[in-house]
Amino acid sequence: MKLNLVRPIIFFDIEATGLNPGKDRIVEMSYIKVFPDNHEESDTLRFNPEMPISAEASAVNGITDADVANCPTFKERAHDLNHIFEGSDIAGFNSNYFDIPMLVEEFLRAGINFDLSDRRFIDVQNIYHKMEPRNLVAAYAFYCQKDLKDAHTAMADTRATYEVLLGQLDRYADKLQNDVAALSAFSSRNRNVDLAGRIVLNDKNQPVFNFGKYKGQPVAHVFKTSPGYYAWLMQGDFPQNTKQAFIKIKLESEKQ
Repeated sequence: MKLNLVRPIIFFDIEATGLNPGKDRIVEMSYIKVFPDNHEESDTLRFNPEMPISAEASAVNGITDADVANCPTFKERAHDLNHIFEGSDIAGFNSNYFDIPMLVEEFLRAGINFDLSDRRFIDVQNIYHKMEPRNLVAAYAFYCQKDLKDAHTAMADTRATYEVLLGQLDRYADKLQNDVAALSAFSSRNRNVDLAGRIVLNDKNQPVFNFGKYKGQPVAHVFKTSPGYYAWLMQGDFPQNTKQAFIKIKLESEKQ
């Protein structure tokens, strides 16, 4: 089966210095850009993160500080990458909770407003976990009947993610629509306000906290009754995308 596309979609995977989008940096990114006629463009890029790669990250992805010492920084490639992603939907494995927030943070640091307002996100892991709760290696074996060699290398994981989605469409043809908008909706877990899911919409479409002591409470209400909490959040180690959401909610609440 081939993807039914009306515009390009980019499957991508990143390796980073660690797991915190607010402070860690991308060291490697692979992407496969699939066009409506199903031809592909792909590449793997490495970046100097300008900070040490954690030992835990190197143990997983095999990338060391020396491997990327002479690579360009993300900022040096940001405009080219923004052009590549422009006008494309985005897919990955656990991408809604890690890869996309990390990518957005890097663009913001580079001074580029990476506009996601008209994008569809397909998180292949969420589809998989709803259908068959396992990891990418098991998903690849289950849907593609193959062993995933070179797991945790960006291109191997990216290619496997693309092939797993095609396998999911074949296997669940009676349950999954071959449509990016439908797949994006199905693979979403929460109605996130920010990419990291720190703020979600409740059943009244109100932004509420999804963490901490005010979990489940409307953000605007908390900011009015506990103004010190807003100041604490803005000084905290949260992704810039999340802080932007806090600022927007606070400004809108002040107009009411």
